[in-house]
Amino acid sequence: MSKKHIEECVRESLQGYFRDLGGETPDGMYDMLVRVVEKPLLEVVMSHADNNQSRAAEWLGLNRNTLRKKLVEHKLL
Repeated sequence: MSKKHIEECVRESLQGYFRDLGGETPDGMYDMLVRVVEKPLLEVVMSHADNNQSRAAEWLGLNRNTLRKKLVEHKLL
């Protein structure tokens, strides 16, 4: 899957989000989007890294402690 394909999926989902709002004003979109993207990202990367936090952190470009904090926040630990 290419970066362009992922971007298009996100774009289409956001367009659907605005359609579903039916003219209502969105609120807190940035935090909402980060939450809904971050959890599956962490789940997939951890799975491919065989739950090795050091390896996953390296792949994500994060400090291991930051990764661990995010895993706890998403109840993945």
